Amino acid sequence: MALPIEEQALQAGCHEKKVVQPGKKQLIHRLNRIAGQIKGVTQMVESDRYCIDILTQVSAVQSALNAVALRMIEDHTQGCVQKAIRMGNGDEAITELMEVLKKLNR
Repeated sequence: MALPIEEQALQAGCHEKKVVQPGKKQLIHRLNRIAGQIKGVTQMVESDRYCIDILTQVSAVQSALNAVALRMIEDHTQGCVQKAIRMGNGDEAITELMEVLKKLNR
């Protein structure tokens, strides 16, 4: 009988409260850059900048966040999901991944 996904994931090094992200330094750099972009958008609103200019920057922030999410999805798929499949619990891992993809697509 297969172990529950949570127990398998823990054994595989995934689904824990703490997971060392591959490319952690790059992710942090991207997120810090996004934080700077958001601060810039806030300043644009405070200084009554033209709506289209603000919306253009909001779009850039959304694209940057999507890129971070896509990178994490790729890492998760190649790491945790792949390990779960090898351990015979791929259906649950795929279901979990699909749920988060649905949330990201809202």
